[in-house]
Amino acid sequence: MNLTPDEEAEIRRRQKSRAIVMALLLGGFVILMYAISIAKML
Repeated sequence: MNLTPDEEAEIRRRQKSRAIVMALLLGGFVILMYAISIAKML
């Protein structure tokens, strides 16, 4: 399956945006767990 350079760039752009969303979700989850553990200590 040969893709044109434009198609490859579009796929890469989508992968990058998906990776950014996943990183933000993971970061939010980590912050949430941290906040919950702090709240339990109080």
